[in-house]
Amino acid sequence: MDVVVGYESALAFWRTVGPSLLGDGKARRNATLRAQKALAAEGRPRLEGGNRRPAGCTLPVHVLVGRDAMRVRTKSVASSVCSSLPQRSVVDAGTGFLICSPEFVFLQMAASLTLVQLIQLGFELCGTYSLAENGPARTRRAPLTAVAKLKAFVEANQNVPGRVKALRALRYCMDGSASPMETTLVLLLCLPYGLGGYGIERPFLNYRIDAPLGMRKATDRSYCKADLCWPKAKLCVEYDSKEYHLEPERQESDSRRRNTLVALGFTMMVVSWGQIADSGAFNRLAQQVARKTGKRLRYKDPGFTRKHLALRDELLDPLRPPC
Repeated sequence: MDVVVGYESALAFWRTVGPSLLGDGKARRNATLRAQKALAAEGRPRLEGGNRRPAGCTLPVHVLVGRDAMRVRTKSVASSVCSSLPQRSVVDAGTGFLICSPEFVFLQMAASLTLVQLIQLGFELCGTYSLAENGPARTRRAPLTAVAKLKAFVEANQNVPGRVKALRALRYCMDGSASPMETTLVLLLCLPYGLGGYGIERPFLNYRIDAPLGMRKATDRSYCKADLCWPKAKLCVEYDSKEYHLEPERQESDSRRRNTLVALGFTMMVVSWGQIADSGAFNRLAQQVARKTGKRLRYKDPGFTRKHLALRDELLDPLRPPC
């Protein structure tokens, strides 16, 4: 019997396996047809073979059922009713498990996450990292989806719980983030005042900057990538992560890359965890970025400060090092 896995369990699966099982349109269409048959079948879903379950999933596994009569809640399985499935919204994970696609998972999670958490999830799904329940985020070779794909999927599925929030979140999501801290920097700097950000123009993420041919000898490389880049302002902001860049070779590479960007005329701002965690230091950073990008900050206190501190708490608390 096929089991259709969604919500938190499908998200945990994609965080574990990455983009290798995404499949093409035909494969998703066939998997969705199988999932529709599974939702229409008699009998409550269950795990077999000693609670065998998809990669990354913990118990209880969150599954979809077609109607209220099939709902189940045990130590192994928890269910939600899904009377119909969007087209090409399911992927075959093998061994009888059909997993909701990243686009469908984003829409499902909109019903339970806050707006900021949903924006963070959009950055993650469209980026090259995946969060882990315990431990640092992992790098993956390619994004699971893209903002345009998420938007097209959500817009095509009306009358789905969380749709309005999902569309609002997608206004602030971006492709290409390579770490949770890059995402956090963008949101703190660029979300509008009403959400607690400084309303600064959004940067390009992991932006490629080519060195002119005449400068190749001086720069020792043909191109560089910058974490956050405002090309018109010739400004790069980077997070200095000792956690991920402890190796001497990587530290040397980062140093050379930054020197190359300076040689190409870019202003480099390197931001540490301490600067982000200190609200006063971060405010000074935001003022500097605003000046360099031509943004005149016009927020009104005390309203803005309250919203900004609330945003900081929501973004930074999950990332703080354990005591």
